[in-house]
Amino acid sequence: MANKKLGRPTDNPKNIRLAVRMDKDTFEILENYCKKENISKMEGIRRGIRKLDK
Repeated sequence: MANKKLGRPTDNPKNIRLAVRMDKDTFEILENYCKKENISKMEGIRRGIRKLDK
């Protein structure tokens, strides 16, 4: 029986993939925010989406 490779365990798996296209200005806003907060671009996008729910 072959062993499955496992990543880090998580309580919140991210199994939905989403491709995003954006203009240069929007990308630069995201990039600057992520550098300031020291987070990945995907985490920056997640934070923005969560704000839509408030």
